[in-house]
Amino acid sequence: MPGTPVQNPRSVLISGASIAGPALAYWLDRHGFAVTVVERASAVRSGGYPIDVRGTAIEVIRRMGLLPQVREAHVASRALSFVDAEGRTIAALPLYDLAGSETADVELPRGELTMLLYGLTKDGPVRYRFNDAIAALADDGAGVSVRFRSGEQQRFDLVIGADGLHSNTRRLVFGPEEPFNHYLGYTFNLFSMPNELGLSREAIIYAEVGRGAGVYAIRDNPELFAFLIFATETPPFGAHPDVEAQIQRTAAVFARGGWQVPRLIEGLRRADDLFFDTVSQIRMPHWSQGRVALVGDAAYAPSFRSGQGTSLALVGAYLLAGELARHDDPTAAFAAYERLARPFVEANQALAIKEEGEDSFLPRTQDELDARNRMLAALRDSGRPPADQGAKARAVHNGLTLPDYAG
Repeated sequence: MPGTPVQNPRSVLISGASIAGPALAYWLDRHGFAVTVVERASAVRSGGYPIDVRGTAIEVIRRMGLLPQVREAHVASRALSFVDAEGRTIAALPLYDLAGSETADVELPRGELTMLLYGLTKDGPVRYRFNDAIAALADDGAGVSVRFRSGEQQRFDLVIGADGLHSNTRRLVFGPEEPFNHYLGYTFNLFSMPNELGLSREAIIYAEVGRGAGVYAIRDNPELFAFLIFATETPPFGAHPDVEAQIQRTAAVFARGGWQVPRLIEGLRRADDLFFDTVSQIRMPHWSQGRVALVGDAAYAPSFRSGQGTSLALVGAYLLAGELARHDDPTAAFAAYERLARPFVEANQALAIKEEGEDSFLPRTQDELDARNRMLAALRDSGRPPADQGAKARAVHNGLTLPDYAG
């Protein structure tokens, strides 16, 4: 249910139309705000790799009225297989034994969730500005004057950055990304390629010391999502890496790789949707300054290793909108949002930090790789997930009770 609309709707500009942006736009609109969303792309992106919605975020989706559609889009992957260099299966496990709760969690293509969120607001009062971006902004304490890349200028009461790990809004207000980017030691490549392996509703992972590869079949799609990831002590590129240099770097790192790695390298070279980046988190002492605040990955990206980026974006958007509806003073609203969200955010970010010897996905030493393989073989032979597997993560996923902003 919506909160009590403000008597004179405050104007809010949201930068970014992926997940956090449209979710925030929905809740702000419900609370009576006048909302504009600016997005540098020409449209909301469809398609994309699978993402998870878990724990507290499921309740946000339910309150948005989207739970039936989200559950309908669930990809229902069956198995996660780990293979050796010759392609022999070390273990094939039900995916949710490792990733979460099959009955409560939802996994769906990123673009399907984005389109559902966008669909809630695209035909209403929320205004979307595609093919545009914030070029400059000035906060004078009474409002924020924004100059768009298109040249148009406009004034808003508040500006919210929901523009991802490499947030332009964060850069304009808080300065360069480097002090806030906590590098976790890996670089990854994500791309699609033909499903020549004939996979269906399953994933395969292969690991060597300090590098890993895998493929993921979404339903019976004729294309696979593939990844190549490798360890580096320092980030191998800056904010604007060269695509060809990254391809050559990855090919060199994976030279003489086992399993299907040569085929994946060829797929990498041919891909027209290659996305690559460092595995990093955003950690900031504060998520707001004056009349500008951040939400989702722009404020607290947890990295894909936590599996909680989407869920944190949804929860953060709900809390930020609710607190802005409760408080006339944006400073008080931003402080309340952060007070509620930060413990939940930090607990979920901690899921991405693996202790020595516990990283079954990306072992960095031969001892870790051997220990991982022994653990997987034991799981295979026992036919049961390890005791308490996933219990700690599920407790973190559900670690926040949402306030009720109705009335």
